[in-house]
Amino acid sequence: MLFNFKKMKPTERVLVTPEASKIIKQLQEEYGELMFHQSGGCCDGSQPMCFEKGEFKVGGSDVYMGDIDGCAFFMASDQFEYWRHTQLNIDISPGRGSSFSLEIPLGLRFIIRSRLFTDEETKNLQEVISGEEYNELQLL
Repeated sequence: MLFNFKKMKPTERVLVTPEASKIIKQLQEEYGELMFHQSGGCCDGSQPMCFEKGEFKVGGSDVYMGDIDGCAFFMASDQFEYWRHTQLNIDISPGRGSSFSLEIPLGLRFIIRSRLFTDEETKNLQEVISGEEYNELQLL
């Protein structure tokens, strides 16, 4: 009997579409390093928002879910409890939101498309850490 001892790559919690990736790269050229946060607040607070890295302070009440195009993606921990069983795919859509997200002046907005993880994917999910733990790791 042969065994495959290679560790499987963890199932990513957050992905990005090619269309959204183009906009992220455009924003990176203009603003430099970026980050994303989804708060789950009312109105546009429930959409992923893009900021210059460090412009939005994250801490113990936020969850770091992974990176998209080199940008850290955070979610408010109470929202994460609702979304923890889904894989997020960050996309872009025409239309102006009323948030402070960097893509808004382009007449675009980031949106989330999602799907439930399969049972197999759930067994191999990428681990999450708090925003506070993320910040501490960045100082090392």
